[in-house]
Amino acid sequence: MIFKPHPYQQYAIDRMVEDPVLGLFLDMGLGKTVITLTAINELRYNRWAVSRCLVVAPKKVAEATWTQEAQKWDHLKHLRIVPVLGSAKKRTEALYTPGDIWIINRENVPWLVDTVRNDWPFDMVVLDESSSFKNPRSQRFKALRRVRPRIRRLVELTGTPAPNGLEDLWAQIYLLDGGQRLGKTLSSYREAFFTEDRVRPGQTWRTYTPQRGAGERIQAALADLCVSMKAEDYLTLPDYIEDIVPVTLDPKAARAYQKLEREMLLEVDDQLVTAGSAAVLNGKLLQLCSGAVYDEGREPAIVHNCKLDALLETVEQLGSEHALIFYWFQHEKDRILQALTKSGKRVRVYQGAEDAEAWNAGQVDLLLAQPASCAYGLNLQQGGHHIIWFGFPNWTLELFQQANARLYRQGQQYPVVSHLLVAQGGMDMDVVVALHDKRDTQAALMDALKARIRRANGRGEET
Repeated sequence: MIFKPHPYQQYAIDRMVEDPVLGLFLDMGLGKTVITLTAINELRYNRWAVSRCLVVAPKKVAEATWTQEAQKWDHLKHLRIVPVLGSAKKRTEALYTPGDIWIINRENVPWLVDTVRNDWPFDMVVLDESSSFKNPRSQRFKALRRVRPRIRRLVELTGTPAPNGLEDLWAQIYLLDGGQRLGKTLSSYREAFFTEDRVRPGQTWRTYTPQRGAGERIQAALADLCVSMKAEDYLTLPDYIEDIVPVTLDPKAARAYQKLEREMLLEVDDQLVTAGSAAVLNGKLLQLCSGAVYDEGREPAIVHNCKLDALLETVEQLGSEHALIFYWFQHEKDRILQALTKSGKRVRVYQGAEDAEAWNAGQVDLLLAQPASCAYGLNLQQGGHHIIWFGFPNWTLELFQQANARLYRQGQQYPVVSHLLVAQGGMDMDVVVALHDKRDTQAALMDALKARIRRANGRGEET
């Protein structure tokens, strides 16, 4: 594909190329990955300004998003992206693999710093979701702080720089400027912009309240260092934005998925696929993509949690933004609810008018809904503008579009961003392709299943 940046994207690219340090606070789904890759490509191959770039990202993002985004665009396909993931041995080998960009998950930053010690090899570092470095007491912050003098270019990406309040900003900004704007220490930052709250009897921790006008003073101090971009500020954006979130199965999950898929596919010969058997097989394969499948006793058998992990990372990146989460199978809803119990979010399952009213009133952070139960006539546009597709409807374009239309409808004040969690190599991908191609539902399903059966039989995809 040919990349034609929106004006705001071009502005962000130019700033990233010209400024050695930059905080790009860009709403999720507005193209921060392609922006950053384009800037890295310019710096690496056109200006010779950087030689090795490190991207630090959430685990599921590190596994797939950056690599697939580079492969998607014509001007980026030549970039050599090396994942620094897996066992310590594999990570060490990856560090010495030729490339342009190395990608590591944030939990392994301390390991990386300890491994390379004084031989830090990266002259540019990108922190994808920099709010995960908001805690100055965390090991990842301390490790990156040790090597910060050896990093010539640093970019921080996030849509939620202060998810829990202004205190979250200090550590992130310190990594950018070494304390020039908000103070050399967290204590000095608090003294300048906060008031210490009165300690209650028995309270062993201290809390702080921002001083009057603190937000405006902090914003003014960071004006030259950070670029804040909200979706609603850019009228040239389309009203509906689709964000494909690739979900890569870890090796154990991939083996389990492939084994079960092959066994299911080989139960049905490609000459005998009927509408009835296709529907059953399709349902099981879609369940597998989401991580569990009903057994003969209608009990969900857990296969993997990779898509749940991707969901939690997506929710984290949305910060305080509310999201409508679509699931398809009952066990998907149950597993999502369990996974979100410790998120601190106000979670609710749509069951009727009372839930819709609470969502539209801003009383719900995450609303779970089954598309078939709310795809028509329901107005949810007041409660948020982000959608997360955890499970997909059965190839039905109309149902997919109507479910999106719960937010993407008259009265919506912001561009709607739909995040599709797509298990790579699984039936999810066939469904998304069919939805994009607007193909006939039954024909698309039958063709996809026959192709998968041929692969399972070792005959390839050609007839």
